[in-house]
Amino acid sequence: MLQEVANRAFARSPEERAELAQRFIVSLDDAIDKEVETAWDAEIERRVKEIKSGKAKGRPVEDILAEIRAKYS
Repeated sequence: MLQEVANRAFARSPEERAELAQRFIVSLDDAIDKEVETAWDAEIERRVKEIKSGKAKGRPVEDILAEIRAKYS
């Protein structure tokens, strides 16, 4: 059945195939994004707690970007 669906999709115009591909990607992204978003929310919460408690300290973004530029220049 999968081959039949693929054959029918390949018979479509490039524009229709592109739209179909985009719809498939979005359908996968929706499932993955929710899991990733939940994980990032938990990580952000953890980091904020560490900063508020004094366990971790923030650094100016300019300093961090300068280090990155120096490392990869």
